[in-house]
Amino acid sequence: MSHQVTSVVDTPSGAVRGVRDEYGELYRGIPYAAAPVGAARFAPPTAHAGWSGVRDATAPSPTAPQPRRDFGSLDMTPYFGPGWVPGPEYLTVDVRTPSSNGPALPVMVFVHGGGFVTGSTRAPLYDGRAFARDGIVLVTLNYRLGIPGFLDLDGAPANRGLLDVLAALAWVRDTIAAFGGDPADVTVFGQSAGATLVGALLATPEAKGLFRRAIVQSGSGTGAFTPEQAQRVTRAAAEALGVAPTVDAFAEIGDERFLEILPKLSGLDLRTETADDPLVGLSPFSLVLPAQPADSLANGPAADVDLLIGTNTEEGNLYVVPQGNVDKSRADVLGEALFGKGTTRMIQAHSEISGGRTHVYRFGYRSTALDGKLGAAHTVELPFVFDVADEAWLHGPTGLLGPDEAPAGLAARMHGAWVRFARTGNPGWAADGNDVVQTFA
Repeated sequence: MSHQVTSVVDTPSGAVRGVRDEYGELYRGIPYAAAPVGAARFAPPTAHAGWSGVRDATAPSPTAPQPRRDFGSLDMTPYFGPGWVPGPEYLTVDVRTPSSNGPALPVMVFVHGGGFVTGSTRAPLYDGRAFARDGIVLVTLNYRLGIPGFLDLDGAPANRGLLDVLAALAWVRDTIAAFGGDPADVTVFGQSAGATLVGALLATPEAKGLFRRAIVQSGSGTGAFTPEQAQRVTRAAAEALGVAPTVDAFAEIGDERFLEILPKLSGLDLRTETADDPLVGLSPFSLVLPAQPADSLANGPAADVDLLIGTNTEEGNLYVVPQGNVDKSRADVLGEALFGKGTTRMIQAHSEISGGRTHVYRFGYRSTALDGKLGAAHTVELPFVFDVADEAWLHGPTGLLGPDEAPAGLAARMHGAWVRFARTGNPGWAADGNDVVQTFA
C-alpha cells in the first residue's frame, strides 16, 4: 500500500487510515459493532471496543457468511461480490467522502440486497465514486445474513440483521461528521432485501432521528413473514441440524454448517390460512413482524421522512430468464408478488401518513443481456443509480447490461435524481404518490 496516498481520520473508536484519490477519500472495513462470533451471532449488536494507534482502512473487510447463488449464464458477481470472505469482524462500513475536511455534506447510507442470505460492501456495483464526485458522503454497510441474521429463535431478538442496520445508522449519527458528513442530513437507501429493510425502518420506533429521507428500490412494504411462517423455517432448520430450536443449541454450531443446510430450507411451503408467502419460495428468510411495515408506519419515523420509491417494469425476469425460461406470464406474476404489490401498498401508506412526501419512479430500460431477453429485470437499475453503467464488467455476453452500450444520459438522469433527492428531498418531480410516476428508460 506504500504507493497509495493515504489520509487519516480520528473517530470515537480510534483513528483510521484510508486512501485518497481523484474522487476524494475512501475508508473501508471500519467496524460499527463488535464482531458477532459464537453466541454473539444471535445477540443484539454491541459497541466495538475500539483500538489504539491507527487502524488500516485501505482494504475491504470480511463478509457475512453466505452461500453462492447461481443465476445460470448471467454473471451476477458485480451484485453479489466475492461471496463469503471469512473473518470475525464483518459488521463494518465503507465510507467514500469528497473530503473529511470542509463543510458538512449530505450523507447517503446504502443497504445491499441479496435475498437476506447474500451480498456485501465488496460488490463492485456499490462503488461510491460518482456520489463523492457529486458532493455526497456515501456509506455502505454489511449486516448479518441467513440464520445468524434472520432465523427466529427462542431466546434471541428477532430481525438481528435489521438491528445491525440500526446500529450502523447510529454509528453514522455519531461518527460521520469526522468524515465530512452532516449527521442531520442522512438519506438511507436500499435495493431488494435492502429496500425491504429500509421500508421496515420507516415503521421502527428506534429509527426515529437517524435519517430524514429514504429510498426504496424494488423492495416490499409487505415482505415480512408472520411469526407462524418464521417458526416453520426455524423448525426445519433445527431438524436439519439435529438440535433443539433454541439459541443455546444454535450457538454451538459453526457457520459452515448453517450454510450446508440452506438447501434443505429452500422450497418450504410457508403459506398459511391467513398469509401467503411474501417471497414466493425464493428465500427462507425475511423480516419477522406481527404486522407488515406498510401497515405499521405510524410506529416509526415515516411521517417525517421524504420517500423515493419504485420498481422495475420486468422485475421477475431475473428469476426465470437466466435459467432459460421465457415464460413472461410467470415472470410477471413473480415480479408483482415479490415487489409490485408491496411497493404499491407502501406508496399508498406513506403518502397518507406523510401528507404527500412520496416520490414514485419506474425503471424501464431493457438490458440486452441473454439475447435481449433479460429486459428491465430486478437489479438492472443499480448500475444507473451508482453511475457505473459504462463499466466493462457489466457488459459482454454474460454481463448484467448485455453486449450493447448503456443508453447515453440515462445514468446521469437517474443518479442525478438520487443525488438531488438526498440534497433537497425532491428528485425533480412532484410527490404525488401513484398519480405522478417518473419513468427512467
